[in-house]
Amino acid sequence: MLGQPSLPVPLPAHLVELIGRGLDLRKRGYRGRFAPSPTGTLHRGNLRTALLSWLDARLRGGQWLLRIDDLDTPRNRPGAEASILQDMNWLGLAWDGPVIRQSEARGLYSSVLSALRCHGWLYPCRCSRRLLADISAPHGGLAVYPGFCRHAGHSWDWQEGRLPSWRLRLSPGELCWDERCGVPGGVDGPTAVGDVVLRRADGFIAYHLATAVDELRMGITDVLRGDDLWSSTAPQVAVMALLGAAPPRYAHVPLWRDGEGHRLSKREGAEGIAGFQAQELDAAAVIGVLAASAGLVPAGTRLSARELLDGLTPESFDAALQRAAANPDQA
Repeated sequence: MLGQPSLPVPLPAHLVELIGRGLDLRKRGYRGRFAPSPTGTLHRGNLRTALLSWLDARLRGGQWLLRIDDLDTPRNRPGAEASILQDMNWLGLAWDGPVIRQSEARGLYSSVLSALRCHGWLYPCRCSRRLLADISAPHGGLAVYPGFCRHAGHSWDWQEGRLPSWRLRLSPGELCWDERCGVPGGVDGPTAVGDVVLRRADGFIAYHLATAVDELRMGITDVLRGDDLWSSTAPQVAVMALLGAAPPRYAHVPLWRDGEGHRLSKREGAEGIAGFQAQELDAAAVIGVLAASAGLVPAGTRLSARELLDGLTPESFDAALQRAAANPDQA
């Protein structure tokens, strides 16, 4: 039986070196990123988030990286990555350095998982999806895993034709981060987060583990993303703490909603670049639409991404984010 795990986790030398390089990159200045999944074309909300993230980096003289979150291969769609890159180029949102793909770092994530497991921070969970659905929070809210398997002593091996998922053994205490707009960054770990899955039962690396490792290895200082991911921040902060590092700063911006107040999503087929082009809108018109939706320019403005950048200051941009966060229903 493993004793009480220690914090942070002792890591193999190659992981210490990799994370150390990332933390050194942070010291050189702002490093942001846009991290779409290749599960379809980018919708308007994705495009606006990309534009805002790009502006944030450029206004601060920083670097802006493009990462493709392609670990969940069953959900990936042929041609989606090429479409994402084409959309970024069409809008004039140039990224720095090569495209980074999570699928090329599976060995790294597995090494981190092995270290966490060896030092007692993970345990096998054999709860079925049906059981977890039965204990889900009412009205579609986020459910906190009640810890059924935390002390069950399950095997890590195959049983009844399936492997267990691997859950994080979360410690008591608050998980905090620097939030630039919107809801302050802090929740109680056990009651608001619980023991999240870091490796799925089907063998796929879970989103929280991969994202946390990536923010560190890429030296990310600032993350600007949709506020639907605010609740994902705490488990990622927990993983980063185990790896001995502080999280980036975050800015969770309100999602773009349709005329009825519904969020835009790939699943609902919300129009992206192709939809704009079908309306005979060129890149300058689309940048104007995206920027106006965030309160950066008046409606009907036509301008390039560079012209938009030249007309803003870090202070005016931050003020627009604060206004949007204060009035999320109008975003």
